[in-house]
Amino acid sequence: MNSEHQQLNPNLAYAVRIVHATCCLAGSASYLDDIRADVGELGVIRAVKSHDTPTLFDWLIEILSFQGISDAVAAGYIAQHGNVCWAEIAEALSRNPTCPKLGGYWRFYDCRYQKGSRKCSEPGHFDACPLPRHPLRNGHLNQMAYSLFLFMRDVADDDFVGWIDRQLGAVDTDSPDRLPALREAVIGPLRNVYGVSDKVLAMALSSLLMSGGKRRPLWLEVGATFVAVDTLVHNFLHRTGILRRFRADHPYGDRCYQPGGCVGILGLLAAKIDAREFNLAFPATFPRFVQSAIWRYCAGNGLDVCNGNRIDDDTRCDNGHCQLFGRCDRIALRSQREKITQNQSLEALLTTISGCSIVILQLSV
Repeated sequence: MNSEHQQLNPNLAYAVRIVHATCCLAGSASYLDDIRADVGELGVIRAVKSHDTPTLFDWLIEILSFQGISDAVAAGYIAQHGNVCWAEIAEALSRNPTCPKLGGYWRFYDCRYQKGSRKCSEPGHFDACPLPRHPLRNGHLNQMAYSLFLFMRDVADDDFVGWIDRQLGAVDTDSPDRLPALREAVIGPLRNVYGVSDKVLAMALSSLLMSGGKRRPLWLEVGATFVAVDTLVHNFLHRTGILRRFRADHPYGDRCYQPGGCVGILGLLAAKIDAREFNLAFPATFPRFVQSAIWRYCAGNGLDVCNGNRIDDDTRCDNGHCQLFGRCDRIALRSQREKITQNQSLEALLTTISGCSIVILQLSV
């Protein structure tokens, strides 16, 4: 590993050393088995084998209900009020509701249901519409549930497992960008489902695909490459200086998933770390394992090392107990954030000034 690092450019070699060390410290050799055990208890593995779309919908809609809020709050709400399931929506739509937006997946757009104000874009059909009747946390979740149901019914033809198989099978296996193309073949269409975020969708799809079993080795290969970036992972890449060394400084958010962002960097580093070193059953390139190791190193319910509770973000990290301390760049997180914000504000100002100059020139002519 070390000799290989020396052949890389210094910044890439540094990043690989830091992340490889993190995998050694926090990576779980049972990671794959743990995921399969978790989804197995929920019936997902059995549902994949039997092409049971309703069970997969019920599992997926609960995972997607956790986006945009803390896990504790989301879990508490579901425990108190329940969640929507496939059978409930199927029964509601079997009554042929009058709202034209419920006529099919491609007609379900711009619903704009708001739970608080009880308004939508089709007020004449509101009283008879089944969508608002499910006691979900907010109106966005009601729309997401119906959008996902209609996707699985109309696009996947009631066979979500078969749809995934077809999507993956249609990708050119000789393509130089084979794995990104395979990922996009699955996640791309699902991004059009109302209200789903890349982060939570990637987590769910990764777990689903890695539970495909021996009959679907391609599922494991693709599922292992999905990465979900939360603030802990993003901030780790900031604090260690990896983002700075890659000239990829950015605030946490959508930029993490854009070209040159956190997801791409984690994929690049994972390609330089052979995950079979930690478990021979792992795929050689395992970005999800790498991301998980970083998260476990940082999280309070993991190793609880690299996070805002342990580090004063106004200054360089002084946690000498961290085993990465002597080799880490220790970038002060808050100063980096302020610099990024200042640069973005300057760019916006220059764009505004440039636009005004063009208008003035046009007026003067």
